[in-house]
Amino acid sequence: MEEKRPSRLRTHSYAELAKQRERAGIYHADPTEQPLMQLELVDKFFNLCRANSLWPLTFGLACCAIEMMALGMARFDMARYGAEVFRPSPRQCDLLIVAGTVNRKMAPAVITLYEQMAAPKWVIAMGNCAISGGPFAGEENYVVVEGVDKLIPVDVYVPGCPPRPEGLLEGILKLQEKIAGSRYPFPQYNPPRKDK
Repeated sequence: MEEKRPSRLRTHSYAELAKQRERAGIYHADPTEQPLMQLELVDKFFNLCRANSLWPLTFGLACCAIEMMALGMARFDMARYGAEVFRPSPRQCDLLIVAGTVNRKMAPAVITLYEQMAAPKWVIAMGNCAISGGPFAGEENYVVVEGVDKLIPVDVYVPGCPPRPEGLLEGILKLQEKIAGSRYPFPQYNPPRKDK
């Protein structure tokens, strides 16, 4: 019978704590702290604004970052959905797109960037390496973190090796749906068709 080896990753994991809070329905840092007043209409309005003004962090670890950069170009134009402002500082961002393989050496930096982001914050795991370690995962390869969700809580997973820019755009739309509660928070302009 195989005995379970302890994790060799020596960093603090916020993922398990965040999952417990989410299951309990607690979204505040302190479970005993409740807001003084809850205004449902104001919360809906703020969530609608948050969903349409996502500011991702300029952060790429491997080949998936090339696809993430392609999403910002004119062909795919993520500006239509309000997520075009890639910021260089985590203090100005609310979306972390983990695009690529996370190694043990890089894990503390990923956690630090996540902690420095403004709240509320969201995470997209892009690519098989960020989701599960990808082709580099295995017992003999102890350097790769098998899923960024072991370090920080992940909201949306975008599978692929590497995923196409359309896949990441779909992930951003899923995140907007999770934040605002609707698929397209603001309708896109569709000019009327001229039937021949």
